[in-house]
Amino acid sequence: MSVSTAAADQTVCAPLPVLGRDVTVPLVTGGEVAYAALDYAASAPALQRVWDDVAAYAPYYGSVHRGAGYLSQLSTDLFENARGTVAAFLGCRADDQVVFTRSTTDSLNLLARALPADCQVFVFETEHHASLLPWQDARVSFLDAPRTPRQAVETLERALADRDPHGPALVCVTGASNVTGELWPVRELAAAAHAHGARIVLDAAQLAPHHPVDLRELDVDWVAFSGHKLYAPFGSGVLAGRADWLRAAEPYLAGGGASRKVTRRTDGGVDVEWHESAARHEAGSPNVIGAYSIASACKALTEAGWDTLVAREQHLVRTVREGLAEVPEVRILSLFGDDAPRVGVLSFVVEGWNSSHFAAALSAEYGIGVRDGLFCAHPLVRTLLGSDPQTQGECGAPEAAPGEKSLNAIRVSFGAGTPDEHVARFVSAVKELVRDGAKWRYRTEDGRCVPAV
Repeated sequence: MSVSTAAADQTVCAPLPVLGRDVTVPLVTGGEVAYAALDYAASAPALQRVWDDVAAYAPYYGSVHRGAGYLSQLSTDLFENARGTVAAFLGCRADDQVVFTRSTTDSLNLLARALPADCQVFVFETEHHASLLPWQDARVSFLDAPRTPRQAVETLERALADRDPHGPALVCVTGASNVTGELWPVRELAAAAHAHGARIVLDAAQLAPHHPVDLRELDVDWVAFSGHKLYAPFGSGVLAGRADWLRAAEPYLAGGGASRKVTRRTDGGVDVEWHESAARHEAGSPNVIGAYSIASACKALTEAGWDTLVAREQHLVRTVREGLAEVPEVRILSLFGDDAPRVGVLSFVVEGWNSSHFAAALSAEYGIGVRDGLFCAHPLVRTLLGSDPQTQGECGAPEAAPGEKSLNAIRVSFGAGTPDEHVARFVSAVKELVRDGAKWRYRTEDGRCVPAV
């Protein structure tokens, strides 16, 4: 959904209240300024609603699935109700399981441990490391970076057509790139996977905070996402989807909660009967506050209305893209082209600037927090930049002269809690830095660019 008029923009420009919106930070040039958090793709600030819900529950905190006392029973109900809320948020099917994990990375590693024997995995080289690396114990086929959504589907279809049609197979794909923000053709990739007898898992870490994710509509078998990107802190994540592979696999962690019955054998060993439910992969005392915070965020986003949230974010995307387009030295990175639909994540390079230097100046001189580097997606960023992975620039000097290739990039990302002023300040700061240069001196310290004393 997009908003085409300024009047319409005014109806969607109220950000959701988040923690940290009133925090001020010092500038090296003197004074303080309200901090502009524009690194949502790494960790989004917690929604005030989530914080308030957790604070209201905190006095009633108790052990989950363990105790007969009132607070334990209350906490258990809260934990299981959170599972139901997340299932509804994701449009889970009746027989799907929702497993609470630590993060997207944890979720995908859990699924990797649950793969059937001799499973073949297909993954594009453009993935975040969380979905690129967990499959090392399987037969992995890494697919080349596509340059259009159609090419992505065709590349996958060719790869699947060459596989053994009788063996298990899994496709892993992102919903939205953590580098370019571009939306991937998930529904079409799912159709291709299923047409060739394969299953598909969706890395929704960057999609779920920005767009509705419905397993049935997208026809994916599993989805994974992180709470800390969905405006919910406390180190929780979710793996939701088909139960059969999860039930057949040995528990991701062995311990209390995962086991239904444990007995001693005469030879001194033990026999274990594992749970068939999601508890099978949730050994130990669960992070009830983390699960509750995810459920609270799911409710808050649903109640705010996805049409409104998406329209507002696209307004911010247009503001950034149009502002950066006015700076000839800036090049926005893209895999599918400038017109590709995307969420509030954009990466770019500035001609003649070291990206670490530029990001450090945005922080130290303007109070703007962005990210620089390769964004845990090294193959993709190096493909987009054409950079040599063995070289690295110093922050105090330009990384790349005009016409030369950059070594890393700068990423700006935002979402439901981002005020218009933060985005406007970012665009203005980029223009000023490119025009006038940095006001301060910078040096490299432990591999990072920092202001010189």
